[in-house]
Amino acid sequence: MKNEWGTTNYPLVPGHEIVGIVTEVGNKVRKFKVGDRVGVGCLVDSCHSCQNCANNLENYCPKFTLTDGSKYSDGTATHGGYSDSIVSNEHFVFHIPDELPLDAAAPLLCAGITVYSPLRYFGLDKPGLHVGVVGLGGLGHMAVKFAKAFGANVTVISTSPSKEKEAIENLGADSFLISRDQDQMKSHGKLVMVGAPEKPLELP
Repeated sequence: MKNEWGTTNYPLVPGHEIVGIVTEVGNKVRKFKVGDRVGVGCLVDSCHSCQNCANNLENYCPKFTLTDGSKYSDGTATHGGYSDSIVSNEHFVFHIPDELPLDAAAPLLCAGITVYSPLRYFGLDKPGLHVGVVGLGGLGHMAVKFAKAFGANVTVISTSPSKEKEAIENLGADSFLISRDQDQMKSHGKLVMVGAPEKPLELP
């Protein structure tokens, strides 16, 4: 809305993590039909020809098309999930099962994949591991639920003591640490930071 990235086109109707019903399909569409329950994340198209697109890394495509504030290949503006309807290349549309409510599916399309992907990529999707989740906002909620579903022992680390009940009772976290509590932050092991120190960093 504030054009913080410097690429927004106005007028703008924002919104990503979009769910809805297909109302029309193009003559080359093969994966979807009118009436399908679907979702769209934060992209509606890409160039389909660069190396990133070839490797299914369209989020790194230099010509990707965002759900809002961007432009389609024909130059028309994209409008997001708060608009009456959107247009998306079928490659960026996902089927939503009938048993999954649309409002429950929406957060999976951005917040969900943002935490699911690294959990899988770094091998944290195996039972018996201990996973720490820092912060219990939108991403933190998803991270706790995914990690528990993978069979991990989950510790939530937060600055807000008021979130302990939600973390333990509602989301199923196994333990809760308050990061502002010096006693709780005393050394109980090693913190390994991905992409930071070459060796594990021992904390006092």
